Amino acid sequence: MDLGPHAAFILGAYGFTALVIAGLVAHAILDRRAQERALARLAQEPHRHDAKGSRR
Repeated sequence: MDLGPHAAFILGAYGFTALVIAGLVAHAILDRRAQERALARLAQEPHRHDAKGSRR
């Protein structure tokens, strides 16, 4: 495959895009794990309400 005189730019752009997408996927995975831990922690806490009905 001949990419012509712009081969370095084209391959660099594809490489950079692959890195960005990989970073976004990694961030989504790590954030999901953090949210699941936070949700589990909240599920274990007793529910406390004041007289107005708002949670503390």
